[in-house]
Amino acid sequence: MSKKIIIIAGGGTGGHIYPGIAIAKALQKQDPQVEVHFVGTKDGLETKIIPRENFPLHLIFGGKLNFSGNYLLKIKTLLKMPLSFIQSAKLILKYNPQLVLGVGGYASGPFVLVAALMGRKTAIWEPNALPGMANRWLSRFVKKCFVVFEETKPLMNNSQVIVAGMPIRAEIEILQKEKHKNSEFHILHYGGSQGSRIIGRTLCAAIQNKEKWPEGINVVHQTGSIDHADFVSRYQGFESKVEIHEFIYDMPQFYQWADLVICRGGASTLNEIAAFGLPAIVIPLPAADGHQEKNAEILVRANAARMILQKDLTSERLIEEINFLRNNESVRKELANNVQKFYRAKASEKIAENLLT
Repeated sequence: MSKKIIIIAGGGTGGHIYPGIAIAKALQKQDPQVEVHFVGTKDGLETKIIPRENFPLHLIFGGKLNFSGNYLLKIKTLLKMPLSFIQSAKLILKYNPQLVLGVGGYASGPFVLVAALMGRKTAIWEPNALPGMANRWLSRFVKKCFVVFEETKPLMNNSQVIVAGMPIRAEIEILQKEKHKNSEFHILHYGGSQGSRIIGRTLCAAIQNKEKWPEGINVVHQTGSIDHADFVSRYQGFESKVEIHEFIYDMPQFYQWADLVICRGGASTLNEIAAFGLPAIVIPLPAADGHQEKNAEILVRANAARMILQKDLTSERLIEEINFLRNNESVRKELANNVQKFYRAKASEKIAENLLT
């Protein structure tokens, strides 16, 4: 029998890439005749992550438009858009996919749009409570939309909007019920796959505050590649308290290790926290559309997470929040129990099943 080609378009950050991989593996498990290809851009993390997963990766031009300022960069992106449309059309003609799924990121918008205009079966997956500009616009062209939050449904211009949840890595679903018991208090900090300079530096300053930083706390800090050397330098003399990683590939191991997570408000991050039932201090990225703050607000309203806005973030405030949660186990348990309610098991399988019908 001939292979069925399915193309998943998108990337940029782990929050787009890992859900795409989870869906790809679920598709192949449900139908062994499926061959999944990925389409991304040269600037995204997909060039590092997708080859490790042994999926074919094709690159097209893509750039960011939904951000404030830097109009010259926006103009350059717009001028090169015709190139991305041509590249997309060539790939579609070459591989003749039975289905194209967009998972967000720079490559998703142009590739899914071209596929839809060429009459291919198309779908998009939207992770955030407030959908991105590209997916709001694309929703009218595709056959199906998959979302994580119930609140997203009325914001998509499509009659087939399915609340499927967050496709998370199989190893997370396997290990999510296991938890290590710690004698000390463990904090895991990562600002998404790229790291967060602002949160990281604030946490570093807090740890270096010998008068106020509490004893008996171990920290794992994922820095991202750009700032890794800087943080290695900043943490000199504090190596006994902090374990530094440029990028963490084995996240389940550290979710099991952690008692508290300090993170951004990306949908993938929040849903992995929900899967492991971890209390978290969420510091949303103040992006142009405020989607991370909207994600975090939903959890805060349900008493499922704590939130500090970036404008309010100081080392003193962070220490105060950490101390409060460390010293109030009942609060941590309540946060953990409430956040688990946001986890939808087998989301990858549900999306794959819907795509194949």
